[in-house]
Amino acid sequence: MTADFAPDATLAQLARRAAALANVRSFFQERAVMEVDPPALVNAPVTDVNIHSAEVRLPGDASRRFALHTSPEYAMKRLLAAGSGDIYFVGHVFRGAERGRLHNPEFTLIEWYRCGMTLAGLMQEVADLVTRLCGRSFEVEHITYRAAFAREAGLDPFDAPLDALAGVASALGLAAREIAASSRDELLELIMGAKVGPRLGAGALTFVHNYPATQAALARLDPSDPRTALRFELYSGGIELANGFDELADATEQRARFEADLRERARRGLPQGPVDVRLLAALTAGLPDCVGVAVGFDRVLMIAEGASRIDAVLPFTLERA
Repeated sequence: MTADFAPDATLAQLARRAAALANVRSFFQERAVMEVDPPALVNAPVTDVNIHSAEVRLPGDASRRFALHTSPEYAMKRLLAAGSGDIYFVGHVFRGAERGRLHNPEFTLIEWYRCGMTLAGLMQEVADLVTRLCGRSFEVEHITYRAAFAREAGLDPFDAPLDALAGVASALGLAAREIAASSRDELLELIMGAKVGPRLGAGALTFVHNYPATQAALARLDPSDPRTALRFELYSGGIELANGFDELADATEQRARFEADLRERARRGLPQGPVDVRLLAALTAGLPDCVGVAVGFDRVLMIAEGASRIDAVLPFTLERA
């Protein structure tokens, strides 16, 4: 029986985790990418309807609400606008409503931004890092979001009628009441998470790219096809490992997306906070042409270790923190 004070991961796994963290820093040092240390306690939560910020109130200042960052993206873009050049972060981030086989509310993220690099070049760099951390080579597949849905779910995510999406959602176990209240994007996200994603990256690294424009988040739209966003996700063994963007630099468009997010949050009954006006100011001042990506370090370790749960690679999970 394991003593209650003992870590969730074995000491051997924790030693490999430490070596992997050192490997991350070596990887970026070799590429002359500067490590940065943005604040974890921030003034503005994210607006993304699928991400939930943890609220913090400080003693002596109970009227002000802060949040723990879900990603260092906003702060890193402010650094980019100030002229930092290529930068990376490796450290802890926090997300609410996330605990399960692949989730712990506090986890380690690797996030980096490359000025003047193409999205294809960034995908190659992500593959290089994952390959290095796992200590083995992978076959690499690139597939569009549309083609992935056609192959794994038998439907076209752009043109399929809503009742076809609802039918797939129903077969996945979503209740009729929930389906009726769901938007098109909510149904697509459910199908991606429960049916398409788990089938991707069997013994490989599968990059899914050209997401619907309605799921652009902080990515630019494809000028040759405005129905799609210049965004990718990486899957291996059915697990999402990374999310990358050709970064949106238009402050007016970003503000409009923030406001749309807040309206959708209100529709779903989710908490709302102020938009990050300093990020918008940074975009107004001028974000360099850049691409960026966030990689779940703990999930990469799961692939490296052949682990089925994130608990196996963490020192202490939430329940035992």
